Amino acid sequence: MAHQVEQFTDGTAAFVSANESAWHKLGTVTNGAMTAEEAMRLAYLSGWNVRLLPLTATELTADGATPVEVAEHFATARTHPKTGRTQTLGVVGSDYHTVQNEEHAEFLNLLADESGAHFETAGSLKNGRQVFLTMKMPKCLTIGQRDDVDLYIAAFNSHDGSSAFRVVVTPVRVVCANTVRAAIQGARSSFVVRHTAGAKARIAQARSALGLTFRYAEEFEKAAQRMIEAEMTLSELKSVVDELWPVENNAHPRAKTNQQQRWGAISNLFEHADTQAGIRGTRWAGYNALTEYANHVAPARGRTAADKAAARAERIVSGAATGLMEKAFALTTV
Repeated sequence: MAHQVEQFTDGTAAFVSANESAWHKLGTVTNGAMTAEEAMRLAYLSGWNVRLLPLTATELTADGATPVEVAEHFATARTHPKTGRTQTLGVVGSDYHTVQNEEHAEFLNLLADESGAHFETAGSLKNGRQVFLTMKMPKCLTIGQRDDVDLYIAAFNSHDGSSAFRVVVTPVRVVCANTVRAAIQGARSSFVVRHTAGAKARIAQARSALGLTFRYAEEFEKAAQRMIEAEMTLSELKSVVDELWPVENNAHPRAKTNQQQRWGAISNLFEHADTQAGIRGTRWAGYNALTEYANHVAPARGRTAADKAAARAERIVSGAATGLMEKAFALTTV
């Protein structure tokens, strides 16, 4: 169950998506955009009342079992959205402060007021230990008057002490655990709030901090436009490829063969791929050839074509090539 979306015994799942189903086909699909209240209700995120419970251990002696208090540690617990029973989620220290799902949603509501975004997905992962809510920005990036890229504001929280409250601006639509990782790794900007005293005030500060990141789309469009207007020769692209995938002169023959095959694939994308039509011979085309190779063409493990295709899909959602693509952008931008 790679998606790790929380599923209940009645066949429902803690996930909701606006307009389109996720690949895992779980949860509820709405007809149109959602409010924060709708996202919370349909993803079963309301009324959890996440709280801290004292921890005790049991010492067995000749006289029987004796409870022993575990100092400065607590169990996090919620009210289960289906059964209404108390369910433990994790163990945290005494400085841990909870952030309720309702506060999570209210924070995004404040951002929605400022950005014009609307709620897109929401869900619970790992049986309530992690939750996410995302909003789609009203304006997409338009690159070279032909390529549109959607942007999302995504907020992630954990109730087991495994991670901080985090908000990112990302081109990844979050629908499962894999895309949560991809969104965090591929985030264009982020704001982190640790679960300590003052967390609620810090969340309020995040609205102002992220207000600056709404300019990201405009800045990225400008950078892409400069790359479209700048020529790139095959030899210049080769220099970038050699820096991204360095191979020593005394490397094993297999490594040199892989190098030649890699360059053949990338140069073919740069010079002949349909995806480069209209931008061919530019630095933007070079960047796109590199990212297309890294995500879709680079060798993947598997016995069959279907296995290899699945491995490539996992490579994309896991963000495995994120660092390489960021370096590729730095080497091709002007």
